[in-house]
Amino acid sequence: MKPEQKNILVIDVGGTHVKVRDREHKEPIKIVSGPKMTAKKMVKLVREATSGWKYSCVSIGYPAPVVHGHPLCEPHNLGGGWVGFNFHKAFGHPVKIINDAAMQALGIYRGGRMLFLGLGTGLGSALIVDGVLEPMEIAHLPYKKGRTFEDYLGVRGLKRLGKKKWRKQVAEVAEQLRAAMEADDVVLGGGNAKLLKTLPPGCRLGDNSTAFTGGFRLWQLPAKKLE
Repeated sequence: MKPEQKNILVIDVGGTHVKVRDREHKEPIKIVSGPKMTAKKMVKLVREATSGWKYSCVSIGYPAPVVHGHPLCEPHNLGGGWVGFNFHKAFGHPVKIINDAAMQALGIYRGGRMLFLGLGTGLGSALIVDGVLEPMEIAHLPYKKGRTFEDYLGVRGLKRLGKKKWRKQVAEVAEQLRAAMEADDVVLGGGNAKLLKTLPPGCRLGDNSTAFTGGFRLWQLPAKKLE
């Protein structure tokens, strides 16, 4: 069976919800996550929610750095137990793990140099250059006034600044990073992207549903493009 013919279970792990779907179920299942969501609990709840589904492999979008297909550190907004967890054994199927922002970026990519910024609980980021995917960790880099990029563009920044000032910060950061990365375009995705009244120049709006497209495409990529 060719990879593109497999029924792939895609799991988009977020700080607020874990969203799950496959090719046969168009509407994703949402599972409430949060600080108590451990890797073991996530697998248990996903398997319960998808009982009866027939899939042959799994894609996981993970909200923290992933190196060579393995979580590098624990996620900031979830519980623990993710690093070193055997997802292959837990699901009983082959598993590919990728940074969640990179999975969304992969799903919306059209060509050229594209920068993806995921405006959600935190701040996700990824760069794709001529089809080569490079997950990034911009979120926790220092930005200004002793705070990080995530402190301004993530949900904490939205609550602290209010919508008007938050939108201004999104526009400023998008322009700075677009110039720094020499991106042809910037995609603003994540759950809070819908709060933007107007898109900054050179930006287009993403959609969380593209994470599932990215999860399906993940099994069509050569392994070297994920390392």
